[in-house]
Amino acid sequence: MAILLVFVALQLCDLATTLVFLQHGVGEANPLVAALIRVSAQPAVAVLLVKAAGCGLAVYAFRSRRTRLLWRANLFFAACVAWNLVAIARA
Repeated sequence: MAILLVFVALQLCDLATTLVFLQHGVGEANPLVAALIRVSAQPAVAVLLVKAAGCGLAVYAFRSRRTRLLWRANLFFAACVAWNLVAIARA
């Protein structure tokens, strides 16, 4: 269960840092999220929808006992949060 909680925490951190760097004028690197932001009246809603979908998939992976996939996703999103923090610092 801890692996799933770490995933959700990383999603929240990614959401927060993404919103901060968008406010600083840094563009979104993920093409799917960038497209949703362009068509959405509220960028925060677009990013939140993507994060909610990711959490739903993580719950499915956890219930399917795909913990290795969750570990890899956690590493990836930890790197994303670190990257976002660097982008914020440089903006």
